[in-house]
Amino acid sequence: MHDGDLIELDITGIAHGGVFVGRHEGRVVFVPDTLPGERIRARLTDTRKKAFWRADAIEVLQPAPERRPHVWNAAGIDVDPGQRVGGAEFGHIELAHQRALKERVVREAIERVGRLELPVDVRAAGTPEQGESVDGTGWRTRVSLHVDADGRVGAFAARTHRIVETPDLPLATDAVARAAAELGSGAQPGRIDLVQPADGRVRVLPRPDGSRPSGPPEVVEERVGDRVFRVDAGGFWQVHRLAARTLTSVVSSELTASLGGLDPEATHLDLYGGVGLFAATLGELGGTGTRVVSVESDPRATEHAGENLVEWVGARAETARVDRYIGRLAADASDRERERLARGVILLDPPRAGAGAQVVEGIATLSPAAVVYVACDPVALARDLATFAERGYRAHDGIRGIDLFPNSHHVEAVAVLRR
Repeated sequence: MHDGDLIELDITGIAHGGVFVGRHEGRVVFVPDTLPGERIRARLTDTRKKAFWRADAIEVLQPAPERRPHVWNAAGIDVDPGQRVGGAEFGHIELAHQRALKERVVREAIERVGRLELPVDVRAAGTPEQGESVDGTGWRTRVSLHVDADGRVGAFAARTHRIVETPDLPLATDAVARAAAELGSGAQPGRIDLVQPADGRVRVLPRPDGSRPSGPPEVVEERVGDRVFRVDAGGFWQVHRLAARTLTSVVSSELTASLGGLDPEATHLDLYGGVGLFAATLGELGGTGTRVVSVESDPRATEHAGENLVEWVGARAETARVDRYIGRLAADASDRERERLARGVILLDPPRAGAGAQVVEGIATLSPAAVVYVACDPVALARDLATFAERGYRAHDGIRGIDLFPNSHHVEAVAVLRR
C-alpha cells in the first residue's frame, strides 16, 4: 500500500503523544483523532517504515461510547486533517475517559520503559466549585499564536508548523480568547504570546521570528493562596489557572504523608526551580528557618526566586545548570553539608526531556531522605524512575497524576521516592 490509500481500522490501544493504535494486516498503524473501541476509515500518510505506518482519521464508522462532539470545532473529525488545529488531541473524548486514558499511558510507560509496577491515579486539577469547567475548557492563561509571512495569525495545524486561522480558542480563558480575537492581521512573522497573570489583564507579547519580546521585561505577579510570586510576563509559569495551587498542595500533602514533616535544619534543594514556587512549598513545610536552595539556569528567574524566597532566612537562589550544580555538590560537599542533605528533600521539576541519568545518579549520591519528582512527560519520568530504582529509590506510594491539560494528551505527575 502507499501514502494516500484508504483503509479501515479497528482502534485497540493508545500510544504516548496523543495518537491511537490500530492494526492493518498485522502492521501497527498510528492514528490521531480517534479512541479505543472505534472502527474508522483512515488515509495512510507515512508508509516508509516496515514496523509501523501513520494515518489520518477521515471518518468514524463505529464510534466509541466515550466519543463526544469536539470542544474545538477547528479540530473536529469533519475538518480536513491538514487543517485541524493542534493542541486539543483529546477534545473529542469525554473528560472522565480522557483521564482514564492518561492513567493508562502513564502506567504503560512505567511498566514498559521503567520496568516498574506502580499504582497510577489521574485526577482533575480542581473542582467545579474551584472554577474547573465541566468540559475541560477555559483553563489556559498562556497561549502562543503564530504569524505567517502574510501576517495571518493562528494556531499550528496538528503536528505541523502550518498556521491555521481559527475564530476561537476554547481552551483559553475568556480574557485570553477575547484578546486573541482582537489581534487582527498584519503582525510581523513569528510568534505572539498572550499572558493573563493574577491581575486578570492580558499582556500581548509579540515575538518576531520567535525572539524574546523587545525592551525590558514587564514583571507581573502570580498568586498561590495568599502568597505572591514575581515573574517576568514572558517567563515560565504554570499554564492552567489552578495548576500552581494544585501542584503545591499535592507536593505538600504527599511529602507530609511520606515524611511526617520537613527538617528545617536539613538542606533541601529545588532543582529546575524557576521563580521558586516549589522552594516556597518546602519553606512553608519547614518553617521560617528552612534551608532551601533553588537552582535554575535562567538568570532572570533566579533573580525573581531570590525575591520570592526572601522571608526564609535560610533560603537562597542560585543560577546554574542542574547537571553541573549536582555534579559539583556530589564531588565537593563537605561532611557537614552531606549530613544536612541526607536529612533533606530534593525536589526536581525538569523540562519535558526529563532529568537524565547524570542528574539522577548525582541526586542519589547525595542520599536525601526523600526525592519529589514532578514530571510532564510519562516516558521521561519512567526512564528516570528506573535509574532511581537502580540506586535504591522507589515511589512506594505510586504516581499521582494531575490533569493540568484537559482535552490534550499531556498530563502532570508527582512521585515521592524514598530508599
